[in-house]
Amino acid sequence: MRKLIPVFAALILGFGIGTSQAEIRSHEVTYSQNGTTLKGYIAYDDKIKGKRPGVLVVHEWWGHNDYARKRARMLAEMGYLALAVDMYGDGKTANHPDDAKKFMMAVTGNMDTLKARFDAGLKYLRGSRIVEPDNIAALGYCFGGAVVLNMARAGTDLKGVVSYHGSLGTATPAEPGKVKARVAVFTGADDPMIPADQVAAFKAEMDKAGVNYKVTVYPGAKHSFTNPDADKYGQQFNMPLAYDAAADKDSWAQTDAFLKEVFGRK
Repeated sequence: MRKLIPVFAALILGFGIGTSQAEIRSHEVTYSQNGTTLKGYIAYDDKIKGKRPGVLVVHEWWGHNDYARKRARMLAEMGYLALAVDMYGDGKTANHPDDAKKFMMAVTGNMDTLKARFDAGLKYLRGSRIVEPDNIAALGYCFGGAVVLNMARAGTDLKGVVSYHGSLGTATPAEPGKVKARVAVFTGADDPMIPADQVAAFKAEMDKAGVNYKVTVYPGAKHSFTNPDADKYGQQFNMPLAYDAAADKDSWAQTDAFLKEVFGRK
């Protein structure tokens, strides 16, 4: 699992349709994995009656923070039951890259632990009385993007996974017939952490495994282009991070269409 994000490992391993009448409800939740307390965040539109598809949100290497929760609320506005998961345990978050790297490596150093943490969130979401348990997708940012791609490679039963500026490298390439999820990847052409050769290798891997996938590369976009705080972090820590409003907007619009397709919704 140490090869999960080759270039990035030293840095970042980083219900119906909602309307203006929607009333988004959200709250923190607690679940566990092998004795480790995990602190997540649920969001949904309580104006929608009955069950709806569910979406997991896997955080950046900074941990389960307000950005992951914002995306969960955005998904709730789109009509889904969203759960922002906690991959580090106890809701830990980092304010410095050194801490983020430490938290990340503690999880990515063991594929079994990584998968178990993800599966714990998936089990919790599937247990909700208002979710369609067989209609689940997962989105991931940075570190989280690598996580959801590796869960797809592992054959996790998901309708789709979406990676935003996540590493595309892996020590366990997809095998033909094993990947159940459809895959969407959004990455920046000027992201030194996800270079062009890694993108090309990922496409070759997906083609060889027969995966239904799509890769969108944004010219000029750098790492963490969906996060408005990227400029601040980039300047503070001298990292190649930058927000790109156009790429953020387009990737979210494509995500909306992707989720409707994989969930069989118009």
